[in-house]
Amino acid sequence: MPAKPAAALSRSDLADLNAFRMVERLRSFTKAAIELGITTSALSHAIRNLETRLGVRLLNRTSRTVSPTEAGASLALRLNVGFQEIGDALDEINRMRDRPAGRLRLNVLSDGARLIVGRYLPKFLSKYPEVEVEVCVDDRMVDIVAEGFDAGIRFGGTVPEDLVAVKLGADLKWVAVASPRYLYHRGQPTQPEDLRTHACIRMRTGQGIIYKWEFRQGNDYRVIDVPGQICVSDTTLALDLALAGSGIAYCLENRVTAQLQSGALRVVLPDWSPVEPAMYLYYPGHRRVPQGLRELIALLREEIAAEALRADNATLNRVASGAVA
Repeated sequence: MPAKPAAALSRSDLADLNAFRMVERLRSFTKAAIELGITTSALSHAIRNLETRLGVRLLNRTSRTVSPTEAGASLALRLNVGFQEIGDALDEINRMRDRPAGRLRLNVLSDGARLIVGRYLPKFLSKYPEVEVEVCVDDRMVDIVAEGFDAGIRFGGTVPEDLVAVKLGADLKWVAVASPRYLYHRGQPTQPEDLRTHACIRMRTGQGIIYKWEFRQGNDYRVIDVPGQICVSDTTLALDLALAGSGIAYCLENRVTAQLQSGALRVVLPDWSPVEPAMYLYYPGHRRVPQGLRELIALLREEIAAEALRADNATLNRVASGAVA
């Protein structure tokens, strides 16, 4: 007896099946709606319509959780295989094009947004106009796979070991900085422990803890739980307060290059500034690399290396000029 032909799927069917797959993976209507670019109510309506057409409940919903039923889990497993095949087919077609096309979703910590994405992404967008890029700036340690991101940018040492990590530039120097006005009134610390008698602008990290400032001189490593009247969760705000003379801030040296050159800020304890791991772009290696990501990685590494070379040459020129003078 011949096999019964599969029922034809409409555009609405495919959209609703993909919506269900997204909710099942993220276990959240809110997160799935954000990724799909629709409202939560529209997504909920689509899932209800799908369940009605199929005649079976796919998701168990409570006020706090979403989980698949047995039928839903089975369907999601088959759909993931099917949509993976569709994605691979589209990628194959795109590889026949001259340039990549599609959408990239990046999760980036705020320092990475300021120092890398904001600086180099415009050139990527100009070079690859058919690639759409969505950037989520978030200092929390996010599971990029579970949250539906294609890649993330974080400091080395914080990237999960099961992901592919690509180093972006050299290791990074951290500095404590203050305005000349603050140092005139409060004095210059000479040891890390001196900070305990100063007004420090404390920082709450994306993990919810208040960061303890780290200092290193040779093999001498010290961690100081600094005091302070104010605690912030944004480096830009901390630097604004430091510029206003409210206290000492702690940040990447690259974040204050212009302020240090102009004299608006000065490094506190310069001999104790530690050098820590560079930033890395990371992505899951167990699934296909989305269109545009390889090109983005290549451009970032090329631009960062070129900028470092320009900086080195500028330093050599200044040294040579001083020697001639």
